[in-house]
Amino acid sequence: MEQFATTVSNVAQKLAEILAEKMGHKSIFFKENCLPDTCYLRMNRYPPCPIASEVFGLMPHTDSDFLTILHQDEIGGLQLVKDGTWIAVKPNPEALIINIGDLFQAWSNGVYRSVEHRVVTNKLVERFSTAYFFCPSYDTMIESCVEPSIYKSFSFGEFRKQVQEDVKRFGNKIGLPRFLVGDFNYAADDD
Repeated sequence: MEQFATTVSNVAQKLAEILAEKMGHKSIFFKENCLPDTCYLRMNRYPPCPIASEVFGLMPHTDSDFLTILHQDEIGGLQLVKDGTWIAVKPNPEALIINIGDLFQAWSNGVYRSVEHRVVTNKLVERFSTAYFFCPSYDTMIESCVEPSIYKSFSFGEFRKQVQEDVKRFGNKIGLPRFLVGDFNYAADDD
């Protein structure tokens, strides 16, 4: 598992560099801030569910990192939103799935978009996946590499704290809209 984590970490670093270069940046930001001890690997197990059509393995959400590298088994269940419609991601145990996360969306000023996704359960068979979350330390400042920015600067720790507060208060993640600048700013109903 350690070797897998190291390999996926290297893939994430390289992908982040390529995406930055496509925007005209040769930033070492990712190499300096997304270290092996700030990123994490998660094994997911989704047991069979007799009422699969009514139960999500994971509710719809976006990831709060820069990149997520996902390996899923042959069962499937991952879905993403495309043009307002949920689309099943065809399972391929020989492929990796790359999701752009909220931090990359903010850093790129919306050029790269965080992917809303969910996991549906299977009636008969359990499902497994492995996810690598490419994250900075909590004190890393996230600032747009493009000006003018539509997002305020924030630390990863501030972002995670706000996400957790929103989930506790409203039952769901609000995420990046909380950090929009000026006229774009999201204001939750405080009543």
